[in-house]
Amino acid sequence: MSTRCHTGQHDHHDVYEAQCPCRAMLDLLANKWSALAIGALEDGPLRFGALQRRLQGISPKVLTQTLRRLEDAGLIERTVYPAVPLHVEYELSPLGHSASVPLRNLRLWVEDNLDLTTAPAKPM
Repeated sequence: MSTRCHTGQHDHHDVYEAQCPCRAMLDLLANKWSALAIGALEDGPLRFGALQRRLQGISPKVLTQTLRRLEDAGLIERTVYPAVPLHVEYELSPLGHSASVPLRNLRLWVEDNLDLTTAPAKPM
């Protein structure tokens, strides 16, 4: 039995096939910082500094790379406000909001079940 993704725009894709285009999105969403950034933006727009403070342990470089990848994928929107100093906010797009639901469920599952796993509990 294969698992297929139904995008509505393409033929059926088997995510287990090496060349399946769904894998790029899975890679992005399965990334720790991507998943946490999406979660941090669930409650509304945040500026870069506020997002970095919320995502403790992320470097400015990695946060910038993560935000660019999420924006390129259409999961977040970046709004620049012409002010001095420059004011930039990041927020989830409608697609990002839909992705946040399963990611929130995954975060809740991890928090509820971490003590039951044999995985090391140290941060990576």
